[in-house]
This record gives sequence, structure tokens and C-alpha cells, in this order.
Amino acid sequence: MTLTDKKLNRRSFLKVSALAGGGMMLSFSWLAGCKPTTDELLTMPDEWFEINSYIKIGENGAVTLFNPNPEFGQNVKTSLPMILAEELDIDWKKVFVEQADFYPERFDRQFTGGSNSVRTSWKPLRTAGATARQLIVNAAAKTWEVPAEEITTSHGTVEHKSSGKKAGYGEMASLAGTLEAPDPETITLKEISDFKIIGKSKKNVDATKIVTGKPLFALDHKVKGMKYAAIVHPPAFGMKLKSFDKSSVTSMPGIQDAFEVKIFKDDYGRNFFDTTTFPVIIAIVGDSTWEVMQAKKSLKAEWEKAPESTFPMAGRGGQTRDIKVPDGLENSSTHKEKMAEYIAKPGTEHRKDGDPEAAFKKAAKVLERTYTAPFLAHNTMEPMNAFADVTADKAVIYGPTQAPELIRQTLASSLGMPQENIQINLARMGGGFGRRAYSHHLTEAALISQKIKAPVKMVYTREDDMTAGVYRPTYSATYRAALDEDNKLLAFHVKAGGIPESPLHANRFPAGAIDNYLAEGWQIDSNITIGAFRAPRSNFIAGAEQSFLDELAEEMGKDPIEFRLELLKRAETNPVGENNDYDPKRYAGVLKLVREKSNWPSAPAGTSRGVSAYFCHNSYVAEVVDISIKDNQPVVESVYAAVDCGVVVNPDAAANMGEGAIVDGIGNAFYGEMAFEDGVPTKTNFDKYRMIRHSESPKKIEVHFVENNENPTGLGEPLFPPIFAALGNSLYKATGKRFYDQPFQPQLLQIENLNM
Repeated sequence: MTLTDKKLNRRSFLKVSALAGGGMMLSFSWLAGCKPTTDELLTMPDEWFEINSYIKIGENGAVTLFNPNPEFGQNVKTSLPMILAEELDIDWKKVFVEQADFYPERFDRQFTGGSNSVRTSWKPLRTAGATARQLIVNAAAKTWEVPAEEITTSHGTVEHKSSGKKAGYGEMASLAGTLEAPDPETITLKEISDFKIIGKSKKNVDATKIVTGKPLFALDHKVKGMKYAAIVHPPAFGMKLKSFDKSSVTSMPGIQDAFEVKIFKDDYGRNFFDTTTFPVIIAIVGDSTWEVMQAKKSLKAEWEKAPESTFPMAGRGGQTRDIKVPDGLENSSTHKEKMAEYIAKPGTEHRKDGDPEAAFKKAAKVLERTYTAPFLAHNTMEPMNAFADVTADKAVIYGPTQAPELIRQTLASSLGMPQENIQINLARMGGGFGRRAYSHHLTEAALISQKIKAPVKMVYTREDDMTAGVYRPTYSATYRAALDEDNKLLAFHVKAGGIPESPLHANRFPAGAIDNYLAEGWQIDSNITIGAFRAPRSNFIAGAEQSFLDELAEEMGKDPIEFRLELLKRAETNPVGENNDYDPKRYAGVLKLVREKSNWPSAPAGTSRGVSAYFCHNSYVAEVVDISIKDNQPVVESVYAAVDCGVVVNPDAAANMGEGAIVDGIGNAFYGEMAFEDGVPTKTNFDKYRMIRHSESPKKIEVHFVENNENPTGLGEPLFPPIFAALGNSLYKATGKRFYDQPFQPQLLQIENLNM
């Protein structure tokens, strides 16, 4: 057994033990709009007893577990309760799972992003489950008048073997709820070898509801008297509202009103996720979504160029910095010209090992390549939407958000209402990928509801969604390698930048493996707003770095996997520098595993293969892609992925998430691109914004996990970044052409006899 990690802070533990000792009887509530089946009704207890914030136990032994984090398809609504159930030591078949609403007094860090849900919940949820189990044991000890140390638990029962006494958890739940929670330092957690639930695949608890169309999303939510709203934002980045003619729409059928909405108060200090491209918009309110969307088309509005501006934003460490928003109507062609200027001049030094300048001077050969990638739109399947019911002293918000705690700060300021009067109910999200961490759509709906004094549902059109900003930035990275006469690597130089941020990770591989190393960065201001996009920054720099290493290995006459392993061996046995942010042994482990699983030396007949590997979100991934050319088109035949993310809670779900990241990455590598002309996004819907199609997905994907007892690390994002280079490197083998610029499709079309 392992003692509870003392790093579990007091605040978290109080939530783990919240209400323990209260012995509260609670009524059970099903998910909104979902009626229980007959079988489920038969298992319903007459009373529920709350053991702590995450766990309720009925008198019949049924258990309700609360998933604290927002669910957007990563399956945390199943995997996080599995962690609770494991330490509680119950039968998974007796478990009900409920999505918790935003409740910071009871749940810690209700945030979905950064591939952190399982990693940051691992110890708190294990402790919550183990604490509840100990309370049940203590209740049994008190009831039977025997030492607690002599009581064992298994599958929701407690037993004192020497006296022959045995009972279900439900029989002890009422008393357990009145007992004082034990000191966290006395709580013992299971040994990993004793796990019965973690590591065994469990079906998605919402699977039946999803495939049968049950209401799980905010778009499904309706209340009596609810109005509908659409928004109109400026047509271009760098523009703002000048005026609009309200009468142009208010006479249309079903239209109630049209008015200006100002998202932020003038004195509000924004937080990091308060990215809103257009802080002033027009709202149209009516009786149905159809009617307000028709009115959008008829609204007469005038727009004008926005001047340069600044606003304060809170940064890490409690410091505030001013964010400058340049004026002007930007173009992608101008972006490329500016980026070329920055590529040609020195950047800001972020890391320097040895004497790279001298090494490059004496090099017999220098390999230099530049890689680029465009802005990307998130394109979640479900467009932005939110329900809001704001009264004089209370606000109820229901919508898709990854960061409820941060948007509540914004809501409080914009509504002029204390945070404790704002309830945010968490809807299942139809995709997120970072976009819904920027939840100003909740604020827009709330301000509209406050204005019309009625509940309202606000929905973006696909065009609103695709043109409202918060994109993956456009990036560039230039790599140089110095080789001596024997093709030995003397020095390595990376210079990476973007608009408006750099993708550089200066301390990542191959830093630490090369004596002479230089990392530089640069960035260019822009009024095109950006935000987190599945594996921020890594989603570009991994592809650039791993493509260059592939070409460098070829230049040096080495096998690409062996070349990476040689560098990692150097980083393991004789590392350069002290700030390398990866474990070279675990990094090498995934390369060796993918080499084995893909049978690397023997590509299937008619296929060309490429490899890539990357470390991010504390996890290690290596991938091999097999490409064939059929009917003059590239076909992704197979993808092999090896992943080291520590303990895998729900293996099938983990593999599913990896498969999704791989398909998403291949689609963005082939087609993803957002461009701008005079500040106007050139693509507004899926007729022009090309997404991967079902027929273009890999014919086979295998996801293999390294088995170890390391604490869980990120999984939702780490399989996404390396697939770009694995695909590009396999395309090179198939076509003889290296791919330096994303998306790949336009370059493939330039190859004779190749279509796509």
C-alpha cells in the first residue's frame, strides 16, 4: 500500500472530505431530460447518503459518482469516476455517473484542457475514493465493535472475517456520512497491482444516450418562455461596429428586438482566456432560431476600421501586462512577407549550449530547411451556443465551456453581479480542441438575457463560428545542422516564430543531445486573435522538427529511428545542459515499441513509411505511417502509435482518443488552412474549408501503450503533433518530394500524375 501523497493540498482535501460528517440525505436526480429505464428504477435506492463531494451511496448499495470536469468527447465522464470507484472498492455495475455542474466550493479545478484531466485528478480522486472507503470501514467497526484494521473491503462489501460479519456499503452509508473524515496522511491507496477497475476497459457511460439522441447538449435545452438569439459581428479583423438600422429587422416575422452588446466593462482586467475578437456585437432576438437567422441576413449595419488599442490582461504570477491590438486589415500574403523578414534576421536567444557559431563556421556541410503552417480554425462539430436566464439577482448559464471558473469572472464583471450568484451548468460539448476554453459565447448569451429580461438560447451559425477568431496561429521554423567531413553532427540551430506567438520549446529534444545547440524565437503582432488549439505550439513545431530530423538522418546515411535513438542515448548517458524537459529513456522506449509493432524494417509491399516521435503534455508518442499510391492518389494504409502516458485508466477509450487525434492530424496536415484578405477570413463554411472525409481516414490504426506504473500523464493531445511529420516523411518516401509547408494537398497536386 502507498501512503497518500502529501502534495495533496489542504484546499483539495477539504473538497475530498466535504460534507463528510454531515450525513445528508439527498434526492437523486437524473441527467436533465433523461428518464430512467425500468431496470434502472429497480436499482434506485430509497435514500442517498453523501459521503463526500464526489460520492453518494444508497441504502441498497447503489453508488453515484460525480464527474467534476467538463466532457467534450475525451471520455472523462467515464474515466474519472473509474478512479473513484477503484479506491472506493465497489462493483462498477452498481455505479451511476452524473456530470457535476460548476461548483468550486465542492470540486477542485473544473477545467478541461492541456490534457490534464486525468493527470491532475489522479491523486485527489484516488484520495476521495479511499477516504470514502475508510469511512465505510470505520462505520462497520463502530457498528460491529471490532477494530477497523481487521475489516476488509471488496466489491462494495465490508467484512470482518474472524467474527463472520459481512455487510454491503449501503448498510453502513448512513452512519459513514456522520463520521469525521480521517486525516489525509493516514489514508492508504491501493497498490497498482491490486487494481480491479483501472486498466480494464469500460464503456462510455453516455454511449447509449449519444447514439439514441438523448438531450445531452446545451442546444437541446429548452424552458418555458425562452427566446432565441443570433449575433452579428464585424465582417473583418481590424473593423468595429459604427452603426446599424434596427428597423431593418424588427418588422420581420418573429423578431422582438435588435441591440448592441458590449462584452467587457471598460475597467475590467481580462484573464488569459478572455480572448474575444469583437468586443462589441449586435444581437437579434426573436421567437425561433430560424427567424433570427433570417433577420441576420437582412440587418443593415455599417462598420469602420478599428484604431490600434491596448487592454490589460492578467498573466501568470498575478502580474498584469498590456496587450496591444494593432490596427489595419491584414492579409495572408503580407503575413508571409513579414515572416520571411524575421526568418532572415537573428531571433531572441532562448537557449545556447557550447559554441554553435564556431561549429557552423568549421562545418563541411550545413543542412538548412524552413517549415511553415497556416492559421487553423477549430471547427468543432457543435457551433458555439449557450442558454442564459439572468434575473435581477441571479444568473443561470448552461453551455459548452472548458473553463467555467475563468468565464465566471468575466460574467460577474459584465453582468455587474457577484460570482456566487452565477450558476454555470456544464453541458456535454460537441468538440472543443481548445476553442471552448474561450467562453465569451456564455457572456454574450447572459448579456442578451439580462437585456430582454427573459431566458434565451443564443446560437452561432457555422459562418459565425468559423469567422469569429480564436485560431491556431500561423508559424514558421528554420532548422540548421552543421556536419563535418564524416557526416558527424557538430551543431544544431532552431529559429522559430509566428503570428502572433512563437512555437519554440527551447528545452525539448534534441536539446540536451547535441554539444553545440542554439534556440531562437520571434513573433509578430497581429489583430487576428489566436488561442489554444489541440497541443498548442507542439501541433506545429513537432512536425517541423521531426521532418528535419528525418532529412538530417538521410543526409547522414542513418536509419531515422536509429538516428533518434543515438541522440536520446547521448541525452540519457551524458546530457548537455540541465534544463532538458524530457526523459530520454521513456522517449526512446516509444521509438523502440513502435519499431517493434510496425515491424519497421519490413514495410508492406507497395507502401512507403515514415516515422516521427514527440514529447508533450508529459507524455511520449512515436508514430509510423504507411502510405500507398492508388489511382494516382495517396492512401493512408496504416498508422502505428506507441504511447507512454503512464497508467492507462480506460484502455479502449484511450485508444479511441488516440485514433481521433491521428485522424484529425492527418486531415489538418493535408487540408487545414485559414487565410485572410483585407482582414476577412477567406473560408466561412465547409464548402471551402476542407476537412478530412471518412474515406480518407487510415485503413488501420493501432495504438499501443507502454506498460508501467508511472502516474498518468496527458493523452488527448500528445498523439496529434507527431502525425504531421510521420505523414510528411512517408509522403516523401512515396513521392520523392519533401513537404515543408502545410497544408500538403496543394503541393501534392503539383506532382505529375498525382491527384487528391
